[in-house]
Amino acid sequence: MTIPLLNYPSSSQNQRVIGYEVPGDEQPMIYSCENLLSPSEMDNLIMAAYRQIFNEQQMTLSSRQVYLESQLRSGQITVRDFIRGLATSDVFRTRNYDSNNNYRFVQMCVQRILGREVYNEREKFSWSIVLATKGLKGFIDDLLNSEEYINNFGYDTVPFQQRRVLPQRTQGDLPFARMARYDEYYRDKLPKTSIYGQFAAFDWSRFVREADWKNVAGVIMLFAVITIFTLLIGYGLNPIG
Repeated sequence: MTIPLLNYPSSSQNQRVIGYEVPGDEQPMIYSCENLLSPSEMDNLIMAAYRQIFNEQQMTLSSRQVYLESQLRSGQITVRDFIRGLATSDVFRTRNYDSNNNYRFVQMCVQRILGREVYNEREKFSWSIVLATKGLKGFIDDLLNSEEYINNFGYDTVPFQQRRVLPQRTQGDLPFARMARYDEYYRDKLPKTSIYGQFAAFDWSRFVREADWKNVAGVIMLFAVITIFTLLIGYGLNPIG
């Protein structure tokens, strides 16, 4: 018997009210494919989806779901289906579900999929029951099928953090994920959604520093043997004199 979802009151309705204010830098960038997008615009949308679901800290090459990207580009799936695929992928399960308890995982998914913080502990417990009874896929499906998600993002918009302007503060909520990355180690692991971004300029100093010289020497020796063998065959077929 499935345990019913608990009723929980919303502690704040501010994120559901359209604010009367001049837009600024803190306003979220909205990515949607309601209109036909150019290849570069689709690349930006896909990157925004990765950033929303995996956050900056988990946006690595191993997180990339190439098959889902191909389906989205060809129009076989919607942005909502793409979000579902990312949130139910093995890499998302390993890095988020397997490494957290149910309460923390529920909070993360509400932030990343519904774009807001959990209202209160009762909501966190309620979604945790759904996660425990329906499993990861059923829990993600319930979030994506909820009236809140459909009303805010529909089928073609990448989820984003909902703006909440509280009377006690002059600014809205800070981003849920805040961790700067500075060195090239992390930049080299970012997923490259565009085919043109998969090839970096050759850097000789980096090649010398990171190359596996044992394998390089083997390739050079193999190339030398093939070259000498080719020259000997050519000389045998066309001897001098």
